[in-house]
Amino acid sequence: QVQLVESGGGLVQAGASLRLSCLASGRSFRDYAMGWFRQPPGKEREFVAAITWPGTTYYADSVKGRFTISRDSAKNTMYLQMNSLKPEDTAVYYCAADLSSSTLRDGSRVEYWGQGTQVTVSS
Repeated sequence: QVQLVESGGGLVQAGASLRLSCLASGRSFRDYAMGWFRQPPGKEREFVAAITWPGTTYYADSVKGRFTISRDSAKNTMYLQMNSLKPEDTAVYYCAADLSSSTLRDGSRVEYWGQGTQVTVSS
């Protein structure tokens, strides 16, 4: 059974840092593009960051310079280091994976999704 399981969410104050992890199991994701999406309260899910299997990274403008995506293919794990967190970063963060990085970044037909982890940033 293929699973993506996020961890590392929590409640922090503005300016703090968090690191999210996404552990993939059930198959190798070495050739997959992997990424993070988030859904703020009352809003639609939005793209945050993605990383391809060669290591090319993509970021939403709202997180550039503050968030860093990385992956450890040997551990089938992806990470999102989030620094200088703002209250507007509050959301449920989802891990995603797809063979196509363009499909992944579009978000509408992604092959695999995690169940989400809550990140809350207080002001």
